[in-house]
Amino acid sequence: QVQLVESGGGLVQAGGSLTLSCAASGITFGRLRMGWFRQAPGKEREFVALIGWNGGSRYYADSVKGRFTISRDNAKNTVYLQMNSLKPEDTSVYYCAAGLQVYSDYNDARRYDFWGQGTQVTVSS
Repeated sequence: QVQLVESGGGLVQAGGSLTLSCAASGITFGRLRMGWFRQAPGKEREFVALIGWNGGSRYYADSVKGRFTISRDNAKNTVYLQMNSLKPEDTSVYYCAAGLQVYSDYNDARRYDFWGQGTQVTVSS
């Protein structure tokens, strides 16, 4: 049974930083493309970042480019999202997602096979 467990969310002031972690179990982590999505109340789930199976490919939403960094440690079965210069509009529930296949439309949530339960990030102004 595949499990993705996020941690690291919390309350931070604007301009601050947080690092989210997502630990995977039940599957060979190195097979997975790992992504982060977020969903604010009343809004659709939106793509944040993706990292390829070996970390060589990384993609970001325009809204977070230059502020967020996705990374992975295959030895620890964990993917990270380092978030700097946080803004109030970054406030959301952040979800870790894992995909087995390679798709060009990697920003489509339907392209992912497994999801974590989410972790709340709140940025105060």
